[in-house]
Amino acid sequence: MDDKIWKHVVAGAAAGWMIAFVTCPLDVVKTRLQAKSVQSAQQAQSAGFVKQLGTIWKQEGLRGMYRGLGPTLVGYLPAFSIYFPTYHFCKVRLSAWRGTPAGEDAVVHMISAMTAGAAGNLSTNPLWVVRTRLMTQHVLGDRIYSGALDAFSSIWKEEGLRGFYKGATVSVVGVSHVAIQFPLYEWLKRIQVSDPADLSPLNILLASTVAKVLASTVTYPHEVIRTRLQIQRSQHSRFMGVFNVIRKTFKREGIRGFYRGLYANIVRVIPASGVTFVTYELIVKHLNVK
Repeated sequence: MDDKIWKHVVAGAAAGWMIAFVTCPLDVVKTRLQAKSVQSAQQAQSAGFVKQLGTIWKQEGLRGMYRGLGPTLVGYLPAFSIYFPTYHFCKVRLSAWRGTPAGEDAVVHMISAMTAGAAGNLSTNPLWVVRTRLMTQHVLGDRIYSGALDAFSSIWKEEGLRGFYKGATVSVVGVSHVAIQFPLYEWLKRIQVSDPADLSPLNILLASTVAKVLASTVTYPHEVIRTRLQIQRSQHSRFMGVFNVIRKTFKREGIRGFYRGLYANIVRVIPASGVTFVTYELIVKHLNVK
């Protein structure tokens, strides 16, 4: 392995923890909006973005805003520690194999991003299932988990290993998100400065924000489908599989149903992408990784 890979692990982990703290409240709102179709009619009335945010603050306080933070912090550590080093490793190796500059080959960026995305998603899916359950439990009317450990234990006892991998198939399909985001991010960096060493935080912020917003909007439906799969607690759940979720969502809510929480997601990804990539790029630069 490249002896500098560990530096990408450090930078990726730091970026992941920063993003977890900054965006957790918006994640809670977005996740609850995505789960809207399984709420009662009374609960669904408070499902607008601003109103949902106010409702959480009023009814649950600061603690409600940070539900699921524990699994998020634990999840982002391996997710970003795996994602960025894998992306860097694949980009360098594939570029060398194709004989192209590492920062200028869109095909290399797409393959590297999809490989890294699949590795990160599959390795951390159990943590995202727990996080989603904790974020939505107070609006779904099911039994309440006392915390992350209780959620892990209950899912294992009631649903087995399979319960931790609900939504995993959709997550793998969702790597199309990074297949759009990373080539676009690399291209936007390249058109701003000719030498990567000259990238400023503002350059990184602009490139990462535009790339993330566009990629998130195009691929957003997969997030709604994944959330609705992850909140299922038994084989008797309303939604049973990927195609069943798609069919029922379209039948009951139309195309709009696949975009529940999109506004909250866009509001979230602006600080999220900025914090993630600025933190990552600056730490890598500080550690003198070429």
